[in-house]
Amino acid sequence: MTTPFDIYPSIDIVSGFAMVSQAAIKMTLENSYDQSHVSKMILGTPTEVINKWQNEGAKKVHIVDLNAAAGTGDNYQAVKQAISMSHVRAQVCGGIRDDRTLERALNLGCERVNIGTAVLENIKWCEKVIKEHGNKIAIALDVKQINGDYYLTSRGWRVNGGLLWPVLDKLNKLGCLRYVVTDVEKGGMLSKPNFDLLKKVCAKTDSPIIAGGGVSSLNDIITLSDMRELGIEGVILGQALHIGIINIPSILSIVKFN
Repeated sequence: MTTPFDIYPSIDIVSGFAMVSQAAIKMTLENSYDQSHVSKMILGTPTEVINKWQNEGAKKVHIVDLNAAAGTGDNYQAVKQAISMSHVRAQVCGGIRDDRTLERALNLGCERVNIGTAVLENIKWCEKVIKEHGNKIAIALDVKQINGDYYLTSRGWRVNGGLLWPVLDKLNKLGCLRYVVTDVEKGGMLSKPNFDLLKKVCAKTDSPIIAGGGVSSLNDIITLSDMRELGIEGVILGQALHIGIINIPSILSIVKFN
């Protein structure tokens, strides 16, 4: 039997709206919210976008609160409404760094919460969370290549968090059940996923991996789905989906998914 492969359309939320990935990332990194620019990059409200993709066949979504990730507020109510008014299974991320923000995220009714920055800032808390919540938690490894090696980033990709591999080894020992691996330089750039990074992470963990960043074509998705035996269980789709290079029906026609 073919192992299912999960498709996660990404909803990147800034100031209450779902945005085109590249624009949302740029705005968050630069802390710039020029309204004349924003209006051209809005896909709709999170609820509108989730319902659109649900109607096209999506069963899961990846919701990113970019304001919360960068520490410039949050979009909690918009996310809560979007999840409550749909039937998709959501994984959510952005700004989840302590018991309060984790409890709020879990109360959204999501399938899973992704934790990123806290891995670098409070590993003891991450250990507790992994033990208490198990499969409800995925660790987001946001990675940047520097001088030929891979380093973690945090705080909305702006802070260098040191080498990836020692942290991954520690997380494996703590019992992390799932990772979301993103090359941050690929996010929103349509430059193909970092297959080298994904293969190396797969080789260093037995936990399943969801790939993020860089998907530019159906061929990229096929390549990732062919890596299921290595440990890749799904892919997050952002820019290519948002601007119409790929669409959900065409993906579903070629990939078996949950």
